[in-house]
Amino acid sequence: MHTQSADNQAIENKLAKIIESVILTRVDPDTLLIESGLVDSLSAVDLALAVEREFGCKIPPTEIDVHLESVRTLAAFIAAQGHA
Repeated sequence: MHTQSADNQAIENKLAKIIESVILTRVDPDTLLIESGLVDSLSAVDLALAVEREFGCKIPPTEIDVHLESVRTLAAFIAAQGHA
């Protein structure tokens, strides 16, 4: 049986790999992506498209900066959408 935290952990691990492949830098679940400058507007679009491909979950353009705050916030968004 999967718990919510186990599902979120699996999403976080998958997201970290996706993000690392785009920005070529290792990230932790709480690394601030946009605020730290690791993710700029172009890589944010790349990440949003990668999330849509991998999870079938579209991030509304006006909410990209909110959901790409960190791996953890993005994983929570994906889990809330039911796309684990």
